[in-house]
Order: sequence, then C-alpha cells, then structure tokens
Amino acid sequence: MYRPVYRRDSMFPMAPEPTLAPNPIGIFEALHAFQRTGVLVAAIQLGVFTAIAEGSTTIPDLAARCQASEKGIRILCDTLVVDRFLTKDGEHYGNTQDAAIFLNQHSPAYMGGVTTFLNDPVMMIGFLQSVTDAVRKGGTMLPGSGSVEPENPLWVTFARAMAPMMLPAARAMASLIPESGPYRVLDIAAGHGMFGIAMAQRNPQAQITAVDWSAVLEVAKENAGKAGVADRVETLPGSAFEVNWGTGYDAALITNFLHHFDAPTNTQFLRRVYDALKPGGQAITLEFVPEDDRVSPPLAARFALTMLTSTAKGDAFTFRELDGMLSAAGFASSRQVRLETGQSLIISTK
Repeated sequence: MYRPVYRRDSMFPMAPEPTLAPNPIGIFEALHAFQRTGVLVAAIQLGVFTAIAEGSTTIPDLAARCQASEKGIRILCDTLVVDRFLTKDGEHYGNTQDAAIFLNQHSPAYMGGVTTFLNDPVMMIGFLQSVTDAVRKGGTMLPGSGSVEPENPLWVTFARAMAPMMLPAARAMASLIPESGPYRVLDIAAGHGMFGIAMAQRNPQAQITAVDWSAVLEVAKENAGKAGVADRVETLPGSAFEVNWGTGYDAALITNFLHHFDAPTNTQFLRRVYDALKPGGQAITLEFVPEDDRVSPPLAARFALTMLTSTAKGDAFTFRELDGMLSAAGFASSRQVRLETGQSLIISTK
C-alpha cells in the first residue's frame, strides 16, 4: 500500500511513500509482554549472565553452573537471544554489552537486584490484576493509600535494590553543589541515601540530614558507612510531612517523591521545603517528567500508569505542573534538566 506525499509548495505528489498494512503483531507482543519480564527475572535469579561472564557459554556448562535442566536453559537462553540480552554463535552464548555491564554480578554496575523491587508481588499485583479497576477508580486498588502507607516494608526493599540504578542521577545532582565550603543538605525521603551521600563525597564539608521511615534509614546508614561519610550523615526518622527538620539548609533534595501525591498535597509539602531553605537556597527535585502532550518521552509518559496502579492520588507531572506547584510554594524560579536516565532534575531557587 502506498499513499502520495505532497510538498507544501506543490500540488503534485512526490515519490510514493510505503505505509504499513494492518498487522496485529503489536497487540500480541503487548499481551505477551509479561513473558519477557518472566524470562529476564529467571535469568537473573539463575545467574545466567554471571555464568556466561565466567566462561560457561554452552548449554551443558550453563545447565551445570545454574543447576537447571539442559532443555530449560536452552529455551531460556534462546529466548534471551531473541530479546537481545544474549548473543549466539553456533553452540556458544554471550552477553550483550548491556547484559555484561548491568547483569553480571561481578560488574560494579550490576543492577540485577532491582528485580526485588520492580517485580515485588505488591507492585506486580497492581499491574497484572487491577489495572481495569484502577482506571475506573482513578487510583490504586491496593489497601489504604497503596505503596505510600506509613512504614511500608516495600521501601526497605526499594532502598536495598535501587541504589545502583540511582547512582547516575545522584552524581548529576551532586554536580550542582560547590566542591568545598560549609554546605547543609536536607535529603527528603532519602531511601538508600545515595543522593545525599554523593553530595557528601563531592564536598568534604557538606553535612547531610536524611529523612525517611526508621527501617529505611538503616539502609541509608549502611550505605553512608560503606562510602566513608557516615560521620556527616544525620538521620531523622518519620513522615516527610510531619518531622521537624529545622531550617537554614543550602539545598533540599526531593527525589522520586512528588509523584506519589496530588498537586494540592505537593504544594503544601513544598511550602515546608521552602521554609527549610536559607535565602538563595535550592530545592533539587528528581522526577519522571512527561512533556505537555503526556505521551513523550516514553519512559516518563508510561510512569503515570505506575502511579495510577500503586498510589491513591499519584501521577507523573509535567514541568508546567511542577513549576506551578513550586511557584505556589514561594520559589522564585525553576528550570528543568533532562537526564540520560529518562528522568529530569527540577532546580528551584528560593
């Protein structure tokens, strides 16, 4: 099938442009997408990528190394080739570049642990069993307020699993602060603590105050100890909406937090942040920020569905919406910086 293409300044058609005939394959791929998730999770749990990195590249060797059947390993590995996580040359399998960097347990950039959060049963139930009802309701079908229930153990899982994935964003945030001189940072909903830790590593005089639920802060303490900055990280357990975190901060970090709540709740919260900063201080927000069309970029646009199925009132907000909340809270100006990770930094000045 072809359709004519016209130049703007001409009534005559240019060379015909091919168009795709109707094809249901995209529908089938979407309905089977859960299989791709299951295959990748299985490969991580079995240690397939690590085994290949260690030299087990054939089916018999991989089956022995992963303690699995040869038939199962063959089918799993061939599927991983189709899904572009492995390569295949005759009887030998290899890791793709991304798998070698992010899925080999010996790699310093290993991210396989994120499955414990992203594929947590609570998160999966929200998607697989109740999207229809969540769409009808306009919010999660999980009990209470969903993932943001106080002291939810899910956030301990998050803190332990997601630190490697957040390192690039943490380093980008740290690049915004001075490399020396006294500097006070309020790390709100600190989780694993890597954002504040990155700032403490950049500036040896930076002092970090981390706020989160008590069990989550234990993970942040562990990470601060490993990073050698534990003496400059203070923890304040409790709700970010209620705990008294004081005033006089140079920067406040609001990382992956605002998307859990609606605009009025966020505006009220941001007023607290504004009051905590010294004049000229900055709020640095990390969020998935779709364009005004709400369908691009894809990762940020799709994140709204995650909030619909896991929170009572959460959403993925556009920069225009976030800027409105920040302005209403008193901030003089805000600017957006898109990161290669698919998220954005919003830098707001008091």
